[in-house]
Amino acid sequence: MAHGYESGRLNLPFVGIATFGKNPYEPDWAKIDADFAVMGAPFDFGTQFRAGARFGPRGIREASTLFSFGHAGAYDHEDDVTYLEGVRIVDIGDADIVHTDTETSHANIEAGVRAILAAGAVPVVLGGDHSINIPCIRAFAGRPIHIVQIDAHLDFVDVRHGVRHGHGNPMRRAAEQEHVKGITALGIRNVSSTAKDGYDAARAMGDDILSVRQIRKLGLEAVLARIPTGVDYYLTLDIDGFDPSIAPGTGTPSHGGFLYYEVLELIDGLTRQGRIVGIDLVEVAPDYDHSGTTTILAAQILLNTIGRIAHRAKG
Repeated sequence: MAHGYESGRLNLPFVGIATFGKNPYEPDWAKIDADFAVMGAPFDFGTQFRAGARFGPRGIREASTLFSFGHAGAYDHEDDVTYLEGVRIVDIGDADIVHTDTETSHANIEAGVRAILAAGAVPVVLGGDHSINIPCIRAFAGRPIHIVQIDAHLDFVDVRHGVRHGHGNPMRRAAEQEHVKGITALGIRNVSSTAKDGYDAARAMGDDILSVRQIRKLGLEAVLARIPTGVDYYLTLDIDGFDPSIAPGTGTPSHGGFLYYEVLELIDGLTRQGRIVGIDLVEVAPDYDHSGTTTILAAQILLNTIGRIAHRAKG
């Protein structure tokens, strides 16, 4: 099979404009025509400690150019599958963020996700802090989904000091939505903003919570067996779900996290037993990671997830 680099420009990663994976840019949200549409949500006003996730989308896009060589898809010799072959991906830019105005910023993010869904594409949203999940989930109203959360923190705070839409609240806000049929929270560990009453509320509202150590003890197949099959999944992936040894670029790192293949194999398993219909990847804060390891990890896991979703869709 011919490769794109055999004719025309070589188009190395460090040249050109850094759209996600160097895929086409579509600024008109009424003209989205793709299988997957990537949108940035550079909002980090919901953070409680170290800010900087507003630069996550730009950092992930730049890192994604590393994987943009002109091959005809991406061949994985372990699976003997060429992923991403013929998959149409567009980058629709960023939702407009109005500084200090959470409601307007979140409404703009929701409008972007709704536009992607209206076009029949799978939304892939680059955060931003985890509060951006709130408008993403709202956009799925009327579409039943089971949320799979990969995260160090439960993010199930109801209201604290009047705050309802910070990065400690998204899973509580999600559980309140009629179209959310359940949540599986994976990787939860150590201390976070969610107190015991939040854990009690989460379990009462149907949240299945497993730590990294519990998952390793159970094994992948047993974990997947706890997740409903034959349903539509929404995947929310907080980069601090990974161990900070491989993902230091985040505002709230938590030791004892996942390694790369643990998460990839979990996602691969999800694509075998249901459909992933939406993704957000949040809390990448590049300024805390001078080697670029975290943004590369984020881009790599997203491209591999997109490839597996598309491959399963082909049957």
